[in-house]
Amino acid sequence: MPENIRTLFNQTRKRTEEICSFLKTEDYSVQPMVDVSPPKWHLAHSTWFFEQFVLAEFNPKYKPFSEDFAYLFNSYYNNVGERVLRPNRGNMTRPTVSEVYEYRAYVTDNINSMLAGQQSKELIEVLTLGINHEQQHQELLVYDIKYILGNQPTFPTYSDLFVMDSISDDQRFYKIEEGVYTIGHQDNSFCFDNELGVHKVYLNEFEISNKLVTNKEYLEFIDAGGYSNFNLWHAEGWDFIQQNEIIAPLYWHKINNDWKTYELTGLTDLELDKPVTHISMYEAYAYAEWRGMRLPTEFEWEVAADNFNWGQVWEWTNSAYLPYPNFLKAPGAIGEYNGKFMINQMVLRGASIATPSNHSRKTYRNFFPASMRWLFNGIRLVK
Repeated sequence: MPENIRTLFNQTRKRTEEICSFLKTEDYSVQPMVDVSPPKWHLAHSTWFFEQFVLAEFNPKYKPFSEDFAYLFNSYYNNVGERVLRPNRGNMTRPTVSEVYEYRAYVTDNINSMLAGQQSKELIEVLTLGINHEQQHQELLVYDIKYILGNQPTFPTYSDLFVMDSISDDQRFYKIEEGVYTIGHQDNSFCFDNELGVHKVYLNEFEISNKLVTNKEYLEFIDAGGYSNFNLWHAEGWDFIQQNEIIAPLYWHKINNDWKTYELTGLTDLELDKPVTHISMYEAYAYAEWRGMRLPTEFEWEVAADNFNWGQVWEWTNSAYLPYPNFLKAPGAIGEYNGKFMINQMVLRGASIATPSNHSRKTYRNFFPASMRWLFNGIRLVK
């Protein structure tokens, strides 16, 4: 077994715990909305994944830490049994935070013991998936921590680990010529199954912005009445902002006629030159309409990605999340990882300041419902 896989496993386990190290014990079990999972649940679920799919499958002598944990910390894998419903994750004050950390240590130690000997190709493949799975949860942890703290009346500080840079570039547009392009993951490095099915697409000529939309530019949209002009919105998006009384991005607060925003460093003045973030796809679409432009498709984004910097926020595309040609789901529970979510979701491309470095590849297909605002997302325009 390559030693770097074992090293990456231990680094990944440690990194998740570092992200949580800035929390107070009381922060670990909170679930302020259904889409936010408590930090304690992330710590335990990513551990259960290794226990279920690595230890239980490849070590016949393995003894589970607790028979209850598979029920408590399974997420959506119907093939491996019943589970606590997602909206109820915040109801679990037990097991305690300390018990969850004991669980993590137990599983980590058992994985390391397994890896001390010669291992099969199949085990390494599942272990690699587990590492990437936990890294995905590291990013979700940051989203969820920000939502948990950002909805408290005192706007507490978390840390300065995840701070976006200002955008100083002048806007220009890169022209991409009409043609047939190859899409999908094309080398032997790790990727998720939704990136596979390399295929050709035909694209018309288009021009794509070199930079993300800033807070200043988005504020102009707000001041111009963008949230009150139904002509700019999808019908579903218009209903969404009306029903939820949305007038600005998530975490924006108007205090004494000045816009403030909650960041993980606390409540601050709105920094105009930073990328606008925490908006739904509906809002991204409406802004593009207001500017007389549009969002890129996911294929346009992938073809153009070498022409600009990306990585501060995930970028909404105008593409529905669908399987590539010849997409194949793995048998059993592993096959539930991506395929069953290929409906009612929109694709985001790029990466964010919370994305682990090896997840920043131009073929990576992130996906969320069009209404989601708590992730780090933003806008790149096409004309």
